[in-house]
Amino acid sequence: MDGSNQRVLFGKEENTPLPMASTTKIMTCLYALEHGQLSDVVTISSNAAVAPKVHLGVSSGQQFLLSDLLYALMLESYNDAAVAIAEHISGSVEAFCRAMTEEARNFGCYHTSFETPNGLDSDNHFTTAKDLAILTCRALENDAFRSIISEPSYSIRELTTGRIWNLQNKNAFLSSYPGAIGVKTGFTGDAGYCFVGAVETPERLLISVVLGSGWPPNRGYKWKDTRKLMDYGQENFHPATVSPSDGLPAQLPVIHGQAKICELLLPEDVSLLLSESEQVTFSHNLPTQLEAPVHKNDCIGTVTLFIDGKIHRKYPVYAAASVESIRYPWCFQKMMKAFFFR
Repeated sequence: MDGSNQRVLFGKEENTPLPMASTTKIMTCLYALEHGQLSDVVTISSNAAVAPKVHLGVSSGQQFLLSDLLYALMLESYNDAAVAIAEHISGSVEAFCRAMTEEARNFGCYHTSFETPNGLDSDNHFTTAKDLAILTCRALENDAFRSIISEPSYSIRELTTGRIWNLQNKNAFLSSYPGAIGVKTGFTGDAGYCFVGAVETPERLLISVVLGSGWPPNRGYKWKDTRKLMDYGQENFHPATVSPSDGLPAQLPVIHGQAKICELLLPEDVSLLLSESEQVTFSHNLPTQLEAPVHKNDCIGTVTLFIDGKIHRKYPVYAAASVESIRYPWCFQKMMKAFFFR
């Protein structure tokens, strides 16, 4: 996926719902960052303390900063950290998962359902490769998320005893591919080996997702598959800038209005990754004139961007100013000005 605009550059069964194991924690981390404070003190519950491995091995009543638990979540993929975070943010795992699912819908992920905050196998816990890439695009817009996932190691402290844990990032992709910045590994018996990768260079941001990329003992398949995807994106797609506003008028005439024209707010230039063979075209849906009243920021038309004849995205065209209808008081004022100042 082109991380700058969520365009799928290559997909294979990318819309098939599948279990996603600990790549779930991308959304867990993002939701906690957006709805909590890094300085929050999180108290471990008895429910969090009995979460299965992989885990911190904490006890009920122990306390951590939310920021520290997020590092434990993303670097070591600790399941008890995920439960503790969920309970702290939403009061219960169930409420947290409902909230994450709703948030994913708001991002445009309509084939995603969260039932656990850590990705352990569950009947109603699934996503698609495309949805997971979209979630990752959104997560990478968060500076704190980027900072967490890029750390090779980190130390955290339990607040009541002072015990220290030294965490190591389990994402081997970070040190094995140029420009790699993340993101998250995962494995369960149902999901197989999963990985979400991100590579950023001055020219592009690429997001890759592999779900069910082998089962034991084929732990290395996910790295091999990810490198192939990233190489494909780097070698076959190049940055281009296109202008949806080309050929559009800067203003339109207004009938029955107190002004004769209305300036338009046209779409800005769009940056895309395109292959050499792909062709970009535009279709404009814009009236030839407007009828008053016109309100500032009214959507008065659209521009549709096509890549090889397929719709990529639609961009709105807005009115830049308001134009009121001609009314008697306005006509009277015009007449009086014309009479007294002629």
